[in-house]
Amino acid sequence: MKVILKQDVKGTGKKGEILDVSDGYAKNFLLKKGLAEQASSVAVNSLKLQQEAEARRKAEEIREIRELAKKMDKSKVTVSIKCGENGKVFGSVTSKEIASKLAELGFDVDKKKILLKEALKTVGDYAVEIRLMEGVSAKIFVTVIPE
Repeated sequence: MKVILKQDVKGTGKKGEILDVSDGYAKNFLLKKGLAEQASSVAVNSLKLQQEAEARRKAEEIREIRELAKKMDKSKVTVSIKCGENGKVFGSVTSKEIASKLAELGFDVDKKKILLKEALKTVGDYAVEIRLMEGVSAKIFVTVIPE
């Protein structure tokens, strides 16, 4: 019997797959528990339409993220930090502070996506990479100045 899985079933398949399973397994387990539906032509067509819509939505989301990366690339952020008399810095600049400064510029970026090779503990200019998604990243410049 051909069935369409409504959700992931361990050992059988993933959500949205069309599988050919035994009649007993389909009737007594998959259909009874609501894990699958019988693969009629109407159900198969609606599944294909859903998958196409999901693919279009995902492509649009990727395009928007790439545009954001282009806009954000080479932008400059200035962060102030407390310093002592002889230029010694108290603490360090974190990705959270950089994310809040980017939010002031209009870029809503999660702090987990900001990749700092090491903590910014001295005054100066730094190049910081922001990985927005797999394969899409932007490079910004962070200037640390004394408060």
